[in-house]
Amino acid sequence: MCDKKEKYYITTAIAYTSKKPHIGNTYEAIFTDAIARYKRMQGYDVFFMTGTDEHGQKIQELAEKAKISPKQYVDNIAGEIKSIWDLVGTSYDKFIRTTDNYHEETVKKIFKKLYEQGDIYKGFYEGWYCTPCESFFTETQLVDNKCPDCGRDVIYSKEEAYFLKLSKYQDRLLKYIEENPDFVRPESRKKEIINNFIKPGLQDLCVSRSSFTWGIPVDFDPKHVTYVWIDALSNYITGLGYTFDNKGKNYLKYWPADLHVIGKDILRFHMIYWPIMLMALGEPLPKHIYAHGWMLFGQDKMSKSRGNVIYADDLVKLFGVDATRFYSLSEMPFAQDGSITYESFISRYNSELANTLGNLVNRTVAMCNKYFEGIVINKNIVQDVDKQLIALAKTSVENYNKKMEELKVQEAIHEIWELVRRSNKYIDETMPWVLAKDETKQDRLNTVLYNLIETIRIIAVMLAPIMPATSENIFKQINSDEKTLDSINTFGKYASNTKVQKASPLFERIDEVKKLEEIEKSKEVETVEKEQEKTNLISIDELDKVKLNVGKILEARRVEGTNKLYCLTIDLGTEKRTIVSGLVPYYTEEELINKKVIVVTNLKPAKLRGIDSNGMLLAAGDGDIVKLITVDGDVELGAKVH
Repeated sequence: MCDKKEKYYITTAIAYTSKKPHIGNTYEAIFTDAIARYKRMQGYDVFFMTGTDEHGQKIQELAEKAKISPKQYVDNIAGEIKSIWDLVGTSYDKFIRTTDNYHEETVKKIFKKLYEQGDIYKGFYEGWYCTPCESFFTETQLVDNKCPDCGRDVIYSKEEAYFLKLSKYQDRLLKYIEENPDFVRPESRKKEIINNFIKPGLQDLCVSRSSFTWGIPVDFDPKHVTYVWIDALSNYITGLGYTFDNKGKNYLKYWPADLHVIGKDILRFHMIYWPIMLMALGEPLPKHIYAHGWMLFGQDKMSKSRGNVIYADDLVKLFGVDATRFYSLSEMPFAQDGSITYESFISRYNSELANTLGNLVNRTVAMCNKYFEGIVINKNIVQDVDKQLIALAKTSVENYNKKMEELKVQEAIHEIWELVRRSNKYIDETMPWVLAKDETKQDRLNTVLYNLIETIRIIAVMLAPIMPATSENIFKQINSDEKTLDSINTFGKYASNTKVQKASPLFERIDEVKKLEEIEKSKEVETVEKEQEKTNLISIDELDKVKLNVGKILEARRVEGTNKLYCLTIDLGTEKRTIVSGLVPYYTEEELINKKVIVVTNLKPAKLRGIDSNGMLLAAGDGDIVKLITVDGDVELGAKVH
């Protein structure tokens, strides 16, 4: 265990706000959360940051296509990303957005400082550009004339740009990597970057663009915006309060980062661009970078065009939060790619969660209640089989801690399940149901059940970073508050004479055929809905059937017996109408009077709370915010809305 004052700063890469993240993207948040939780259990003062990357040409194009502003577009996607991170239990301390004002202001200062000290210069870029990756490539870097990172088409681009002098820092960077062999993990990916990019000679990096506007402006040359990497990478320090005037107490406390967790596809940027930026700024480099693999669908990369994308929120709806966390973390090897299909998920859910873990906890707690009214007492009648279980528990804890320290979470989970399986075998070996029939064996039965409950407690502690809700559920059932990492170094910390709670299943077994049918039906419904969206278009003649006219609200009174409805009197110029509308949560009576609104005037009358309602008002929004669509100026009452 560490000194409780020792800090640990851990980050994910910030997620790009071009689209909803799939389970492969979400894996990174879950993995980083597991490490952060483990470090907190060790006693570290953890600061865990994640967030969103929100600028760039791709987002500008997507916003234009959606006919909304880029800010509206990123607000929507960033909100979706944050809600998914929250859904899967990510215990971050800060969620940064690169559209946050403080971040944008500091990025401007960073760019200007690097320019003024000669590390950034103006030039011309001419080469191949991949819009989805926001990256430029030379002819020789292309693979089959496509982007070497994502395999998509590239476009030829020529424009004025500013460049960061990577070449100036090449030797210094290589020396740092050689002197800090654990700077980047895994080793295989580090060597790939060194041999393919650093040693052949670094090309200076394009750090501004002038062909689009959605980015942080360059202060001294406003036709340029800061290009992705100076903007995105600097979040790791701006999120801690780094500025040139005042670095901030969090920056002084937590920097340098102890661990950046990123995908293998962006290792080059974090292993080359980010350290060089920090060197140029005169700031310390992060201690460690871990580049994980991809979560594949079967053997293929997830892609909307291939129709093989699986989303974390769908998995949570189908299987629950902890099952989603368990599968993600246990399926991704340290230096390789992972794989997911619904079939493999269900198979492992049933075999490892419902059968192996769930069965162990359920039948052990049930036996405690059945044989001793829930009271667990250690009578210490020890046999060789007990010693074997206790020895494995000790070894499992040691191996688990070692694997978690090495970021090999999949292997740490394997250590937990070795102990779970051995515990189930211990039940078969000791046969408590046979001991229960012999009055002379009651002390032995007490000992067996105590050993099982104590082993389950140790398992629950190790599960805490992986499956926090399940861990808490186990602690509740066995009625224990001994939850620290220190407590599992010694077998026997479960308090003798404790009464367990009622047994309840941790995971209900899934009927694979029915579940797959349910998933298939949901896909079909989604496909039909999308097709309907495409085909559910109306002609101008159909639109003309809806009559919209300008009206003015003359009177508004609450409808008795409701907390939502107003009875409104609307002046349409040639007539007055009564309309019942659910605006009470959003407007006072005074706020409604004299508003010029748009009324659907050819709607069939409806009777609401005994009142004839003749029309409907147009409004926008839902949930907490609803606003009437109003008309400004001297438009005549009754005027037709086109």
